Amino acid sequence: MRAAQPHRGRPVAAPRGPEPVVTAPADAPHDPLRHHGDVETSAPDGTPLVDFAVNTYDAPPPPWLLDALRASLEDVGAYPDVRRVRAVEAAIARRHGRDPAEVLAVAGVAEAFTLVARARGWQHPLVVHPQFTEPDVALAAAGTPARHLLTRAEDGFALDASRVPEEADLVVVGNPTNPTGRLHPAATLRSLTRPRRLVVVDEAFMDAVPDQRHALADAPVPGLLVLRSLTKLWGIPGVRAGYVLGEPAVLDALRAVQTPWSVSSAALAALRATTEPEALAEAAARVRRLATWRGVLTSGLDDLGIPHLPGAALFVLARPGAGVREALRVDGFALRRADTFPGLDASWVRIAVRPPERTRPMLTALGALTSGVPML
Repeated sequence: MRAAQPHRGRPVAAPRGPEPVVTAPADAPHDPLRHHGDVETSAPDGTPLVDFAVNTYDAPPPPWLLDALRASLEDVGAYPDVRRVRAVEAAIARRHGRDPAEVLAVAGVAEAFTLVARARGWQHPLVVHPQFTEPDVALAAAGTPARHLLTRAEDGFALDASRVPEEADLVVVGNPTNPTGRLHPAATLRSLTRPRRLVVVDEAFMDAVPDQRHALADAPVPGLLVLRSLTKLWGIPGVRAGYVLGEPAVLDALRAVQTPWSVSSAALAALRATTEPEALAEAAARVRRLATWRGVLTSGLDDLGIPHLPGAALFVLARPGAGVREALRVDGFALRRADTFPGLDASWVRIAVRPPERTRPMLTALGALTSGVPML
């Protein structure tokens, strides 16, 4: 595949080769970096679309997690107690074989990016793209807009560590990366660390990766922060729960700028519940199901001749061509637009992994659009 034309940020190096000419869609968002898939799940008149735009696990939370969330309502009459927060952080630490001082509970990964942006006066922050855009938003709000390093489609969006400028004092990278699904080798990410540099690895989708290969959550690395989220695999984006793993001094700096009581009683209940043995067993079962569901999607894309990226996440980045996403909306299906990610254009879409009974009708509609054959 050819590289897509970068259209935002200050790239470290432009992609190689000729680029397709793609006209921006008429519905392009005013602020692309603040655009997220949840706003794409309904038509302009409010009619719900079949959701392939939001990259969360497509099933209700397990009963034990719902029970924990319901029980947390008994605590809403009081502020979340600091001792309870520390107890939850200790449970997370045990799960990852860490010291409790190496864990910070947060109100989702988005809050973690805000804390990182505010914790230090960054001089040369760098975000590896295409990826989740909240780091850019947080850094811009903190007065230190990030420089972009654009990975290349022709290289499978692999990260070449040698392209990271030595002066970068903050480097942010997703693993696996949203929206490419690229899983970067742990050794590559560790090699980014330097004295006086903080490397932030967003592992929000890592718990959906079989065996969590190349994860860094269990392996403390000086100068490296790991972010984890409960949103994706557990399908609870409304709870806003996640945590940060790293050196105590760095976490103390984040905690110093964290809003008091930002982690709610419900989030604390979810964080604790998902460390229990039954949670680990259910997580493994969900990962196995995802592999089957993903196979149906990728095989279908192969059959249609639609280029897509290999990966290990809750979504697939595909390139059916400009205008296909908009046409699928008319047919009742919502795919996540990709032109809001730096380095991608309107010829790309991100497709969430769904059960086969939901995926196959979407593939039929997609095939009709890309081949000219009427839908059955």
